[in-house]
Amino acid sequence: MSEKALVGIVMGSDSDLPIMSEAAKTLSTFGVEYRVDVLSAHRTPQKTAEYAQQAIQRGIGVIIAGAGGAAHLAGNLAAWTVLPVLGVPIASSPLQGIDALLSTVQMPGGVPVATLGIGKSGAKNAALLAVQILSLAFPELQKKLIHFKKEMEKGIEKKNATLEV
Repeated sequence: MSEKALVGIVMGSDSDLPIMSEAAKTLSTFGVEYRVDVLSAHRTPQKTAEYAQQAIQRGIGVIIAGAGGAAHLAGNLAAWTVLPVLGVPIASSPLQGIDALLSTVQMPGGVPVATLGIGKSGAKNAALLAVQILSLAFPELQKKLIHFKKEMEKGIEKKNATLEV
């Protein structure tokens, strides 16, 4: 695989890093290079548009965007690129991420954003989905995904074998 970042992880604030670091850890597990940036659909709209418009030229194949509150980051990025954009709602408001979930999932027709779950599990699943997408171009990732799923299965079987009621 390329030494360049294949996945862009973007978040609306550095306070989102504890959540979005799950995506980074998961990508690292698969040996997928990534870059992390803080951009805001509202506070840095021009830079956000430039990021999305230049992503393909930089070698990025998938963008993972995490945001809370109004959560317009993923949709804003998707408006400016043809790359897959995976949205991760962040619980950063009194509504505990429900506002971000609804903002991310309710995109108008023609501007798709794949929306994952709220929080850390959503960030991890966004990274796994990015790996699945990239595996279409990088067959070695398919082998790693198969191994990952087998290891998950073994872990559950082990827990089941030691379960006491």
